[in-house]
Formats: sequence, structure tokens, C-alpha cells
Amino acid sequence: MATPACVRVASLFMGAPLRPPCQTCHVISARRGVRRAGLAVSAAAAAGGGSPPTVLVTGAGGRTGQVVYKKLKERAGQFVGRGLVRTQESKAKIGGADDVFIGDIRDPESIASAIEGIDALIILTSAVPKMKPGFDPSKGGRPEFYFEEGSYPEQVDWIGQKNQIDAAKNTGVKHIVLVGSMGGTDINHPLNKLGNGNILVWKRKAEQYLADSGLPYTIIRAGGLQDKDGGLRELIVGKDDEILKTETKSITRADVAEVCLQALLFEEAKFKAFDLASKPESEGTPTTDFRALFAQVNSRF
Repeated sequence: MATPACVRVASLFMGAPLRPPCQTCHVISARRGVRRAGLAVSAAAAAGGGSPPTVLVTGAGGRTGQVVYKKLKERAGQFVGRGLVRTQESKAKIGGADDVFIGDIRDPESIASAIEGIDALIILTSAVPKMKPGFDPSKGGRPEFYFEEGSYPEQVDWIGQKNQIDAAKNTGVKHIVLVGSMGGTDINHPLNKLGNGNILVWKRKAEQYLADSGLPYTIIRAGGLQDKDGGLRELIVGKDDEILKTETKSITRADVAEVCLQALLFEEAKFKAFDLASKPESEGTPTTDFRALFAQVNSRF
């Protein structure tokens, strides 16, 4: 998935209005030195015989969530991976292991067992619009979309994510990584018009709730998602949808998944929010220094 200054949208909500993003990002001085990361310390302890941190990815049956879950399982010495999906079918799709929980993020009680005892949470849940039947591309025009009853962005991207954040806070989670989308500063963005769902508006409201929660967080607003191999491109971070004005406004799901895991390992990623995209494969140098990538960001929202 995947402009002007941030729009205040208080009229759409019962709650407080969204606050505008923080001031301009800049590269953090190297004089700050190297700081140890909270979860990285746990991972290091695991190498010495301790327990690695337990990390839950919600939306693990989705196209990006599947990649995150797979990466967690591949790094069993570094993380104890868990997944949360909505249906038995989704659980079977990612292997059906006992560490994949079934629950509905709109119902706090149904996700309690998945969140209990975790150290970190990666939120990849999102409302998914469906195309109305009968669209004929040969006749021109654009398809129309809708959201199923009970699965509108307000219910999934706002209430569902709020439920996850609240549950994580109640159980003492040390870090939440939330994956959103670029475009949230533009109330008239086309994604908001899909099914009249205002999906970016509700995502932005959940992001603000996380930023106000007091929990360490990393908010990743990804560009247009591609199903290509990761680790082959130079990653770009930005703010306030500035990247959308360029030609490099997409990123692979695999690279987003990698940034999610790397964010758990560095203090430089905490209390940060940023847009994320990548250069074309033929340009730049593939990103391997994630500490330096996160250090380029100083925007909290």
C-alpha cells in the first residue's frame, strides 16, 4: 500500500484531534555514540544461555505478515516467534504451528492469550477492501470497492489496533512496531476513498494512540508494497509523505519485514516514526547498517 502539511481531522472522531508531525528529521550526530538496545540485550543473553525475546506478529496470515513470521522462525536463536491470525485457514496457510494463535483483534479477550508473555509486538493487521463484482476493465472506468460489514477501517485499523496496544501495555510489552502506510497527511488521498473507509485516517489515529501510550514504539509508514526479493536495495527514510513526491516511493514486503525485526534490536529505532521506501535495485548500495538507517530519523510522529 501506499503533500501538504498534516491535516487536522478532529471532526471525524469522537476523540482528540491528531497532532501534526514533529519537526524536520535530520541525521543524528555520531557523537551520541553507540547505545545498547533493550531487546538486543535479551538476544545477546540468549546466546549465553538465556531466553531470547518473544515477539508476536499480528496479521501473520497477510502477505507481509507471513514474511515477518517466517523471518522470526528462521532466527530462532535470536527471537521466539509467534503469530496471530483471524481464521483456521490462515493458520494452516503459514504452517499451522502451535505458536500461531487464532483471534479477532476487535475482541480484546480473543487476543489475550496470544499477547500474554510477549516482549515485543509487531502490528501488521489492516482492513482489506474488496472489489465490487461486475467490473469490466474492457469498458474503461475504475472498479469500485467495499468493506465487509464489521471490517471497516474504523473497526480494524483503529479499534483493532487500539485493542492490541492496550493489551500489550497491560502485559508489560517492551516495544511495539506498527506498520502503516504513507499518504496519511493527505485527507484526500485515494486510499481514503476506497469503500468510503478513510483507511489512512484511521491508521493515523491508531499511530497517534501508540505514540501517546508511553510504550517504546517504531511506526513504519511503508510505500507501495512489492512482492520481490529483499536485501537488494538501498532503503530510504523520510517524513510527512515527502517521499511520495519522488520516483522512489515503493518497497518490497521483504525489506519492510526486515526493518520490523531490525527495529527491535536498536535503541535508535525507539520512539520514532518514519516513511520507508527504497531506491531501484540498480541504484545505490543495499542497506545493511540498520543502526545508521534508524539514526537518520528524529521525528517522533
